[in-house]
Amino acid sequence: MPSIVLVGAQWGDEGKGKVVDLLSEKADIVVRFQGGANAGHTLVVGGKRIVLHLIPSGILHRGKICLIGDGVVIDPEELLKEIEFLSEQGYLDDPSRLLISQKAHLVMPYHKLFDALRESRRKKPIGTTRRGIGPAYEDKVARLGIRMGDLLEEDALKEKVEALLQEKNLILERVFGELPLEAEKLYTLLLEYGKKLRPFICDTSHFLYQKLREGKRVLFEGAQGTLLDVDHGTYPFVTSCNTVSANACCGSGIGPKQIDLVLGVVKAYMTRVGEGPFPTELRDSIGEFLREKGNEYGATTGRPRRCGWFDAVAVRYALRINGADGVILTKLDTLSGLEKLKICVAYELKGKRIGEFPASAELLSRCVPIYEELPGWKEDLKGKHSLEELPAEARRYLERLNELLQVPFFLISTGPEREDVIYLRDPFTFFSDKRQL
Repeated sequence: MPSIVLVGAQWGDEGKGKVVDLLSEKADIVVRFQGGANAGHTLVVGGKRIVLHLIPSGILHRGKICLIGDGVVIDPEELLKEIEFLSEQGYLDDPSRLLISQKAHLVMPYHKLFDALRESRRKKPIGTTRRGIGPAYEDKVARLGIRMGDLLEEDALKEKVEALLQEKNLILERVFGELPLEAEKLYTLLLEYGKKLRPFICDTSHFLYQKLREGKRVLFEGAQGTLLDVDHGTYPFVTSCNTVSANACCGSGIGPKQIDLVLGVVKAYMTRVGEGPFPTELRDSIGEFLREKGNEYGATTGRPRRCGWFDAVAVRYALRINGADGVILTKLDTLSGLEKLKICVAYELKGKRIGEFPASAELLSRCVPIYEELPGWKEDLKGKHSLEELPAEARRYLERLNELLQVPFFLISTGPEREDVIYLRDPFTFFSDKRQL
């Protein structure tokens, strides 16, 4: 049975939550492999908007096992809020459906403090969510982190907290002029978290290994997007981990040969939260139209997203970096009502036309988009479940994107609800299904 990696192929916010929700119907296990509570997945189920930050969207389907891998940095306070919410709503009816890696690192209170204090002092803010994600990954790499499994080792945990706070408090006091944290108070808080999370913590890598050998269908969901990857994104305006498909293996404890299919989720236009270059950004009435109609506000922070025309150069690069076998397109319906549509097919940089995405954020900021223009459509796409039902202009737009991206479409989302989707090919039968868009 196939294992599928699903990643964002833009700057995040591509609508991955809905896609994971849809594909979870046919999956047995859904795995989150990176990021933290700085990312949010928004779903609309039965007219109700649900936002998840750490737990995979598959939890909304009964009988599905959801796993938080060792590549995720977990804010236990936020995680417990999600568990409580899902339990109250009847989605987490069986606690055994949620597994948390014992190797996953914690986002500590001082991580959130450092994140906010640093961002407020920067002359050029990066645009972090101030959720402590960057500092948590820093401590992980510096071998100063506390992991989920540590919560279950009370004596060792106390020693670690006391040793860590000696250093963290020095920074808080002498660099930022803040009051120190109390070791005993923090230790007691972590013990409380450990008691509540103990039923979920286990060796998730071994669990996945066994289930893959049994032929179970596994869906790996990424957070953020490729252009926010710490190595391959618009550095330094990026997140603090690898968001690309290759990290599905590192972040969940499986080998690369156990991945069968990689899909990139792409919005029908571009958005970005926070700072950094954005060649196709629209600072006019059309950008405002996309923001309002597409409800382009951050699921985690509520910040308005910057909106722009589809950038085929950036998306093609993202698909290449991920080794994507195909694309899932979202929010096509948001474009309804625009008289003309534009697609960026290349950049002009220093008087020359280029077709590749620059490695430098500085160079990208100097790129001027070269557009192709296509006619728009006015018809509402909600309720459309086949390509034939779409307006001719919408079909032409899709065909041009398909030509530029050079990989097939699998699904096309035509609205926020689960049923607002056009299925072109089934990812779980990819190797036998030869249909093309």
